[in-house]
Amino acid sequence: MGMSVSSGSSGDAAPMAEINVTPLIDVMLVLLIIFMINAPQLTYKVQIDLPQPSLSTKPPEESDKITVRINDDGTVLWNDQAMSMRQIEYQMSLAGRQNPQPQIMISAGDRSRYQVLAEVMTKAKNADVKKIGFDNTRN
Repeated sequence: MGMSVSSGSSGDAAPMAEINVTPLIDVMLVLLIIFMINAPQLTYKVQIDLPQPSLSTKPPEESDKITVRINDDGTVLWNDQAMSMRQIEYQMSLAGRQNPQPQIMISAGDRSRYQVLAEVMTKAKNADVKKIGFDNTRN
């Protein structure tokens, strides 16, 4: 351990204070080794009861599928039958009241208007239809 002396142009030799970081590094390395040794001991096991599969339960019944296709010209087809928006709204309300609800599969063309799709989705939401899917395969 020594002190360095600055050789300034003023001529007086004043000691320059520097912090010796070697002991700090030694302490940090010792702490790191202690934490590395104790880290695996800090883990503990949690008992979790997972549900077991049973053969007695049946899968849920598949409900009917209803296709709603929106053509590029703006016409809306309910199960391949052209309908107006008022008729679509009525059909959605009927589908929303069924138990179990049928799955509504909406298919829109690449050039169909987004406004028509948004209107069909709004009608389904207002009718409280829960099962809505999108079909991207076009016939």
